Amino acid sequence: MEEGSELSLTIAQIVQRLKGSHLHSQIERQAKECLHQPEIKLESLKEDVRSFLKTSGWERQLQNAVYRELQLPPSHPTAPPEHLKEPLAYMRKAQASWEKRVLKSLNSMSTELGVPLARMRPPVEQKELTNKWNEMGTDEPDLTRFRPVYAPKDFLEVLISLQNPNHDSSEDVSVRSHWGLIQVPLNVRDIPQLRQAYSELNLTSGQLGIDDHAHIHPGIHKKLVLEQDSAAAQQYSRQGCSTGLRADLWALILNSTNQPQDVMHYEQLTAGVIQHDLLVDNLIYKDVKLTASNDDYYFVFEDFLYQVLLCFSRDTAVLEHFKYNSATPPKSFIQGVIPFHGFSMYVAPLCFLYNEPSKLYSVFREMYIRYFFRLHSISSSPSGIVSLCLQFERLLQSHLPQLFYHLRQIGAQPLRIAFKWMVRAFSGYLSTDQLLLLWDRILGYDSLEVVAVLAAAVFAFRAENLMEVTSLASAEAVLADLSTLKVMPLIQIFLFATAI
Repeated sequence: MEEGSELSLTIAQIVQRLKGSHLHSQIERQAKECLHQPEIKLESLKEDVRSFLKTSGWERQLQNAVYRELQLPPSHPTAPPEHLKEPLAYMRKAQASWEKRVLKSLNSMSTELGVPLARMRPPVEQKELTNKWNEMGTDEPDLTRFRPVYAPKDFLEVLISLQNPNHDSSEDVSVRSHWGLIQVPLNVRDIPQLRQAYSELNLTSGQLGIDDHAHIHPGIHKKLVLEQDSAAAQQYSRQGCSTGLRADLWALILNSTNQPQDVMHYEQLTAGVIQHDLLVDNLIYKDVKLTASNDDYYFVFEDFLYQVLLCFSRDTAVLEHFKYNSATPPKSFIQGVIPFHGFSMYVAPLCFLYNEPSKLYSVFREMYIRYFFRLHSISSSPSGIVSLCLQFERLLQSHLPQLFYHLRQIGAQPLRIAFKWMVRAFSGYLSTDQLLLLWDRILGYDSLEVVAVLAAAVFAFRAENLMEVTSLASAEAVLADLSTLKVMPLIQIFLFATAI
């Protein structure tokens, strides 16, 4: 009975959410319009309308929307809103404290530099920006006064200091649980559990990224795109997407469209950038200059990055994701997410897939709302950065205890090296083709867990060299260049060829 009532509640919540959506109004309009068609009979009205919606593709779009809703965290009518966002009180408190610190840093910068958080651009400036919108990369503004609000290493220190006040660490069975930097008791999967969860990655399954010719025939991928089946596309992405169809498959999995209303939304955001200048715009410029502009793969996309990130900083629709996150939207003129050092690298790889700014923007926004926000906010989510750090340390401790102990003894805690990879989902560290193969699996499994697995696999791969290092600097040197690594063989060997 309890299961039945829970299911009814879930259905009611999904119906309620979809009722206010653009898709609902589109389907409603189509249903009304089809009533004028001769094949629609009054005596079989319900069946005929349903048949019309099925043959015209609207039923599939509705199924994809429902599938996406089912992937959102379940809500409970009696739970307070903050508990829906994050069930653990100490995590909520830590996230709130971190947000205050970041906002304080931004406000201090505004005061020190005498630069307002937001201002209306004068007409002359608006015209100048409109004229150079597609070539902002040629601009060389003086950004020496501006500094990133925070860097990943600052955030790591906050995660290291996290403590559950109700947990007695003396109850931990293994002394090894104290070897790592993360000291919060979260449930993370070990290798046997990961093998089960990621069974499609086993050594006998065809994988794009290893044996590309033995993989699923591209005709199946084309069929998926034609049929617009989001769930099936996600399943196939687990074994990798073919290069030519990756852009379409990712957009399908994310339910990201480029309909006229999406293009119009992007144009409205662009108009917002033209009209108002925000302090965070300078942080975006500086981040792109410091990261993507200096990257051999991504420097050519500099203009795209400015366009997408400046629009993103003004998109209030992004704040919807805070319903399912421990974070809360920043107040005042800061309507969106405050960028940190390396933030632009979440967008850069997508530039290889999408050359239309509105489409690129739509896909990035979905990627951010589903995945990337979890990498820079404090939560107990299995895909959250705290869980990923803990999982990385546990995997390394369990399967390479000697290496872990050695690195710890010389002051080279593995997480201090791996954190920068994980917080950017490896963007900027792997070669682009390998990064896209990794992100295929993130989308396929709807989880960032594979990021922690790869981080541990990299240490396992370089274990021999790491056993000989004598300092943090020398350990970092061994792991400085990941651009030649092949992602899928590393993950497969670590998960399925490691002795348990």
